[in-house]
This record gives sequence, C-alpha cells and structure tokens, in this order.
Amino acid sequence: QVQLVESGGGLVQAGDSLRLSCAASPFSKYAMGWFRQAPGKEREFVAAINWSGGSVIYADSVKGRFTISRDIAKNTVPLQMNSLEPEDTAVYYCAVDPQEVMLRRGINSYKYWGQGTQVTVSS
Repeated sequence: QVQLVESGGGLVQAGDSLRLSCAASPFSKYAMGWFRQAPGKEREFVAAINWSGGSVIYADSVKGRFTISRDIAKNTVPLQMNSLEPEDTAVYYCAVDPQEVMLRRGINSYKYWGQGTQVTVSS
C-alpha cells in the first residue's frame, strides 16, 4: 500500500507559475504520474517519470510548460507548472504505476492515487 499526498495547488492568474508536490509513503521504486480532471471532463494524463528520473513523458497540452521530476532525498515528485492557462484549471492527482521502467499514459496502469489538489487559473 502506497499513500500519496498532493500539495501546492491554488488560485493564480494566467501566465503565472505553480509548483505541485506529491509525497509518497513508502517511496518505492515505482514510476509516478500526474493526472488532472476538470469539471465535467474525464481524468486525463499530464506527465510521468520513471523510478530513476531518467525518462519522462508529457501530454501534448503541457509539453514545454510543465516539468515533472523526482526528489529521492525528500521522497517527493514535484510538478513545476509555468505559463499557466485557464484551460489548466482542474484537480491534479499524483499516482503510482507499480513498476520501475515503463512510462504509461493510461489511467488503468496506475494503482495508487492521492486525494488531489485544486488548481484554478483565472484569465
């Protein structure tokens, strides 16, 4: 069982930046992902990182603006979000894909989920 806690959400204006963090306990050798769900929409993939941190993938909608990383010393997986747009407004979730190497976009590949943190971007 892995417990995940997201933090760092908030209300910002378009063009601003936010840094989300996901604390995992225990911090096992798993790939991690960030997803988001806007009101009335399905949960969608945002970014993923493998255990070593050497490989990452992004949704096309956030590529070049968001950066996923992992801080093994702090047992966290941050998501740096720059140049935020109103379309980025959603609840953001981190999740665990219980394997080390592959980077996957499908929701069903992720076994453990956090409770989510709200990000609201005003125009």
